[in-house]
Amino acid sequence: MTAKIAIAVQIFFRVVEILILVRVILSWIPFRTQNAFVVFIHSVTEPILGPIRNMVSKSSFGRNLMFDISPILAYVVLGVVRHIILLILVRL
Repeated sequence: MTAKIAIAVQIFFRVVEILILVRVILSWIPFRTQNAFVVFIHSVTEPILGPIRNMVSKSSFGRNLMFDISPILAYVVLGVVRHIILLILVRL
């Protein structure tokens, strides 16, 4: 049972990482903001990227950046959270 939950956790985090990557790629391509696919990607990834972006922009380091590093930091945070969850599952 624990192995199935661990696989589900892996899949969940992988899907979220792919959606963040898709959002980054979509930011380079001019799309209408009313596009249903773009709206879906933004609605799924913004709860993750928004708080990170706010924290970075409030820091002295983030004010001088020319590009958004929140996806990179989101990958790091998601990796740490996934690792912690998997460690907890292994010990059950």
